[in-house]
Amino acid sequence: MYFSHPTAVIDNGCTIADKVSIWHFCHLMEGCIIGEASSLGQNVFVGKNVVIGRHVKIQNNVSLYEGVHCQDDVFIGPSVVFTNVINPRSAVNRKNEFQQTLIKKGATIGANATILCGITIGEYAFIGAGAVVTKSVEPYALMMGNPARHSGWMSEGGHTLVFGDKGIAADVDGQQYKLTGNKVERIN
Repeated sequence: MYFSHPTAVIDNGCTIADKVSIWHFCHLMEGCIIGEASSLGQNVFVGKNVVIGRHVKIQNNVSLYEGVHCQDDVFIGPSVVFTNVINPRSAVNRKNEFQQTLIKKGATIGANATILCGITIGEYAFIGAGAVVTKSVEPYALMMGNPARHSGWMSEGGHTLVFGDKGIAADVDGQQYKLTGNKVERIN
């Protein structure tokens, strides 16, 4: 069973798992998939064939257009903007040119960020509020600004990582991470 507010519009052909919450004025289009225990805040639009994993939290006023795929445990802040065409024109139909955008497990996208289409946001990446993401993001990367620039590294718990001389960092939860070149991996 899932919960949907009476004002939500759910088109035929949606797949909605158990424990999902769909709040005021949401619209889910046919073919979308919503994973178990996910939450869609007020005024969320989920386009045709969009995939949302398990335990995803989507805050108010977010539109996920066709081509967006969110893996498990993703957080999407209020008023985040996704796109699906690189060069839109009102008079040119480009529905056959929609690009895929992949948000990997555990990633966070802060309020009012803009995510251009055709990119991947890596596992546990952290996109700061208001950032404009124009290219793919490495796992655990902290991205801020317009255009978004690499500003550091974040742990799976959402804490800033500071790497020592040997490229090792520990977060407040005791998890350890290793930085090799421009890649971070969890080591315990």
